[in-house]
Amino acid sequence: MSDTDFGTFGRFAETPVGEMGAEMRSAYEYTLKLRGLVPGPHKIWLANPTLSRTIVPTGAYFQTESSLTKAEIEIATNVINGRWGAAYGNYEHEKIGVEQGHLAPKQVAALIAGLPASFDDPRQQIVYELAATLAAARVVPLGLFRRARTLLGDAGIVDVTVLMGWFTTVCLTLMAYDVPSDATGLDQ
Repeated sequence: MSDTDFGTFGRFAETPVGEMGAEMRSAYEYTLKLRGLVPGPHKIWLANPTLSRTIVPTGAYFQTESSLTKAEIEIATNVINGRWGAAYGNYEHEKIGVEQGHLAPKQVAALIAGLPASFDDPRQQIVYELAATLAAARVVPLGLFRRARTLLGDAGIVDVTVLMGWFTTVCLTLMAYDVPSDATGLDQ
């Protein structure tokens, strides 16, 4: 590998804010407005400003409007991050899940490693079972679906599945640019 294979955020070379073209700067400001910062994969998505403006609201939705609790979001997120093995995503969400008090360290470690986990809260348990089944590319059995519908409702099931799809996009972006767990990127 040559030095040109590395940028400021893994293989991605960020454009400093002062050097961004009008479209990229608009997408940057939009992300900043919705998220309060331009985190992880959002730095990379700015390379395609039109796509960035379409995908950023989905992530923002899960921060402010989702039917899922923060703990439930971190369960599904850590399951799918563990499935894809994106170093940066796993590192960041292991910290978020534990440091923000959403989950016990042992639970987060099990989710990322693909090991069995259990939760006292029935909603958290069903989110885990549904996410683990989907991440393993298994059929969701009728009994699991019925329990999920009872505990989460259709809106909750949709939230889990879209969140997992969104974080698959996050992971694949991070993996394509080989973003390491300790990446910080430009301070902007």
